[in-house]
Amino acid sequence: MAPIASKLYTDDVSLVVLLLDTNPYFWNSSFSSSFSFSDSLSHVLSFVNSILLLNQLNQVVIIATGHNTCGYIFDSSSLTSTDQNSNDVKMPAFCSQALKKLEKFIDEDESLGDTVNGINGVGSSLLSGSLSMALCYIQRIFRSGPLHPQPRILCLHGSPDGPEQYVAVMNSIFSAQRSMVPIDSCVIGTQHSAFLQQASYITGGVYLKPQQLDGLFQYLSTVFATDLHSRNFIQLPKHVFLPQKYDRYGLHMFGMLVNIL
Repeated sequence: MAPIASKLYTDDVSLVVLLLDTNPYFWNSSFSSSFSFSDSLSHVLSFVNSILLLNQLNQVVIIATGHNTCGYIFDSSSLTSTDQNSNDVKMPAFCSQALKKLEKFIDEDESLGDTVNGINGVGSSLLSGSLSMALCYIQRIFRSGPLHPQPRILCLHGSPDGPEQYVAVMNSIFSAQRSMVPIDSCVIGTQHSAFLQQASYITGGVYLKPQQLDGLFQYLSTVFATDLHSRNFIQLPKHVFLPQKYDRYGLHMFGMLVNIL
């Protein structure tokens, strides 16, 4: 099956689908003592606002990636003209809307949880589910008409990989590759993500693990705010692979398969 033919507004108009890790077990772990969930939100919302300000045709969608479920939190295409023209610099109108939906989502996600992960460790977030939701949204955009922004997925992830999601995540990666949708990865946890390393490498996205989380907005705005066309003219972070992580999940065999294909 050939990739879907598409036409863009212009090369620099972007659709950014942001997958935000809201796993309560991760954010309630010892990691949060140095960088809390509220800290990350302030950086993320500033980044979203900057994307929307770069081009009036840009679109941002936020999908929350919880431990038990996923959900749409924000879609800039639903903003009214009043929201877009808000003069409140400290708190744009879309921020309050997104925060309300996010709070409701987190409460629902925690209500579906159990105590096992709280005892045995951080637990993984539902990355496979949020990737599937992002790709479904993008496919709907592809089919909505001949003109649309250039889509890409940005995973802001902190939770450890869930081995039980291996097949589902790889299916999503192949689907993104087929549709020519890059998957960018910004890993903020204590360890690298083997899943996201493969996702970014195979789809032509950017993988980055920031060293200074206090400067997360700077990382997001300088690396991930760049549209796909402009990336051809700048030097972005290169992929760094950790073979031992691939051996753990059997991803070394997957890499061999990709090279063969």
